[in-house]
Amino acid sequence: MLHHILVKWKEAPADAGRRCREVEAVFQPCLSIPGVQAVKVVPNVIHRPNRYDMLIVITMDEEALPLYDACEAHHRWKDEYGGLIEKKAIFDCE
Repeated sequence: MLHHILVKWKEAPADAGRRCREVEAVFQPCLSIPGVQAVKVVPNVIHRPNRYDMLIVITMDEEALPLYDACEAHHRWKDEYGGLIEKKAIFDCE
């Protein structure tokens, strides 16, 4: 399963690449969760008001989702970055 998190920041960071690297570091511990195979963080390359700023893709077995939801990295993501997010969308697919 691919777990997508689309993020639009309240304010665009001065260095979007650095922000993506920081977020990717937050999610790297997820790779120790049984059933999680990959984590990828991608910045948007077209900056328009109607675009999201970043995409996080976590490749995992569907059964790993509850473990991911409960993990420290997921809670750190919410605690450290939740207040910076204007909106986000979550989409899961095969």
